[in-house]
Amino acid sequence: MPEFLTLLSPDEARSLLFRHLPDLQSAAEKLETHLALERVTAAPVRSPHPLPEFPRSTVDGYAVHAGDTFGASDSLPAYLKVIGEVPMGDEAQFTLAPGEAAIIHTGGMLPEGANAVVMLENTQHVQREERKERGENNNSPGSCVRGRCALEIEVLRAVADGENTLRVGEDVTEGQIVIPAGARIRPAEIGGLMALGITHLRVATKPKVGIISSGDEIVHPESDPRPGQVRDINSYTLAALVTRAGGAPVLYGIVADKLAALKTLAARALTECDLVVITAGSSASARDMTAEAISSLGSPGVLVHGVNIRPGKPTILAVCDGKALIGLPGNPVSALVVAWLFVVPLIERLLGLPIDRPRTTLMAKLTINIPSQAGREDWVAVKLTPRLEQSGSEITGWLAEPVFAKSNLIFSLAAADGLLRIPPDATGLSAGEVVEVVLM
Repeated sequence: MPEFLTLLSPDEARSLLFRHLPDLQSAAEKLETHLALERVTAAPVRSPHPLPEFPRSTVDGYAVHAGDTFGASDSLPAYLKVIGEVPMGDEAQFTLAPGEAAIIHTGGMLPEGANAVVMLENTQHVQREERKERGENNNSPGSCVRGRCALEIEVLRAVADGENTLRVGEDVTEGQIVIPAGARIRPAEIGGLMALGITHLRVATKPKVGIISSGDEIVHPESDPRPGQVRDINSYTLAALVTRAGGAPVLYGIVADKLAALKTLAARALTECDLVVITAGSSASARDMTAEAISSLGSPGVLVHGVNIRPGKPTILAVCDGKALIGLPGNPVSALVVAWLFVVPLIERLLGLPIDRPRTTLMAKLTINIPSQAGREDWVAVKLTPRLEQSGSEITGWLAEPVFAKSNLIFSLAAADGLLRIPPDATGLSAGEVVEVVLM
């Protein structure tokens, strides 16, 4: 197998593949914002107005002029007259003068003359009998007007200018880029866009990923396999991985180990899709046939035939007339791990996501020794369990327990929570070592 004489590391192989792909302008579509979860922005999103659009209170309490509270304390409170209540969803119909306050609720608009809010728990009422012009007493704060309110408050804590408030534009200013191009939309972004009244969004169109499963021994999952046959796993695990990464899987079914049939189906998939993935049979002849079929589909053809990794050594990376084709091992675990390393980054590139964006990882303590062959990058599936303090009541960290299994046992990977990388310059990892686990 001459293709294995010179093996690139996964990083080198991925870089080589990307260098042979053209710079792409991702196709875009318009989508309702509330449907855009996990989609990727196709252009920067700018704020049409400041947010907040008016000065707001962040607490329940009293709107005041901060200077009226300076020096206030439990032993020496400041006394302010309450002149009204700010209605929710509307602006106050009065202006605060020195020595005055107004009841305000969380989210309410600050009245003119106010620049801070005293929290309700830092005040207390002082009731005074005052006769109104009509000879009535009314201690209802919501109905009092200047000079006619029987409610005063003691302020027991001073507040600074702007305390417990949001100023106009404190979140975002008008015209500010609130979401850059190439950002994946999360629940927080959807909420922010709705706050700005942006109900439609331009997002990258999901790249179509053609998936072909090859092998004379492969049958459809609904079939009753004969001795020597196995149900198709790879088409469906890869389709799920593609969907989670933001792509649109297109399943082309199972093709027999015949060169002409594989060429025909791969050529069709390449025409109809943005990226094609082929899972080859386990034999060397099947891998060679896949490489030959791929090379016939366009230039420059196969770039990498074999990667210095376990699992997944017999991986094929190719570019045919500007589109990537990936030949994955037939073993389900190998296929899924290699697809995570190569297919997912390709989908993210097609979506316009930054290549160097952070991955979700956590640190964990290894439970047992893991041997490894120097000069080869190993990826080991691990199961995470909480590490508890001696009393057993508080989680102090995580334990990473390797899930050792052969590469065609798919439920070994289903039992794992993440993958652990052993670098090529290591001969293994020791029990008790703190390692980084990439969450799956």
